[in-house]
Amino acid sequence: MSMKVRATGRFSVPLWIAALGCMGWSASGVRGVAQPGHNVEIADTRQIKAGDAVIQVDFARGAMDLSEDAIAAHIHEAIDAIVAYYGRFPVKRARILVIPTTDGRDGVQGTTWGDMAGFPGFTRIRIGEHATAADLADDWVMTHELVHMAFPSLHDDQHWMEEGQATYIEPIARVKTGELKARDIWRDMVRDMPKGEPRDGDQGMDRTHTWGRTYWGGALFCLVADVAIRRETGNSKGLQDALRAVVAQGGTIDHDWDLPQALAIGDRATGTHVLSEMYAQWKDAPVTVDLAKLWTELGIRSTADGVEFDSTAPEARIREAITATAQGKQRADAMREP
Repeated sequence: MSMKVRATGRFSVPLWIAALGCMGWSASGVRGVAQPGHNVEIADTRQIKAGDAVIQVDFARGAMDLSEDAIAAHIHEAIDAIVAYYGRFPVKRARILVIPTTDGRDGVQGTTWGDMAGFPGFTRIRIGEHATAADLADDWVMTHELVHMAFPSLHDDQHWMEEGQATYIEPIARVKTGELKARDIWRDMVRDMPKGEPRDGDQGMDRTHTWGRTYWGGALFCLVADVAIRRETGNSKGLQDALRAVVAQGGTIDHDWDLPQALAIGDRATGTHVLSEMYAQWKDAPVTVDLAKLWTELGIRSTADGVEFDSTAPEARIREAITATAQGKQRADAMREP
């Protein structure tokens, strides 16, 4: 997943994170500095509307094999995925700056900031000049970056929550729009979630700033929280409801919050204490998740070709609810009505 750097003017960025910018990973970032790309010549500007939000898409001048229409369509898909998950685009105004690159990398690299030159959310996307339609079809960075606009900026020690959310939500949001298949993203979770488990010397999420814990440890926290909320609410609420409530209360990238503040809002929205209690347990002590048991309970079996689903598993309905499309959720809600 992307390696994103986030810091405010109050906090320094760990050197291992800062160094990733030189490695071509994506980053999410600093407030209160000169807007990145301010000296880039803009060749074209478009607007995408999502409800009452307006997203300005600027294309920097430069040669690129992909057409602006193809890139704009890809951005539109990412915006649709965000709206599908959160019910709205998180900020009223956002800017996406697309910059062609000639560094030999043909994929997509991204960086997201809050509160830049009048835009609550600003994402800079670098696309290789010889990137293809297939590269766009495989890209997850665009949606990942926009997820960051839907949560407040946190202290550096809580960077894992920002990155873990984006890692967890991006594929789920794209399933909700039909861009990805649920089976494929559960296969990827089975493969990748172990990267987030604590290793020797782990001191908890707030105090262990390794790549695995920051990205996949954060994603693992989100998965476990999602399942726990659904268990406690009879599958009527999930992490999605908690995060929608955070956005509704103004918890977006252009605001600095402490993590407990956001988690408390999420707990009130779901009528549980799952998020706050999990954070108290995970923040400064290693917590290992029995993933084999979790996959079995959710009805996910590994096969030679990926995974298969067991609809008779005790929590198969929870798995189905997490990745339900809008139409699927409506059917499930109808089935619960008396």
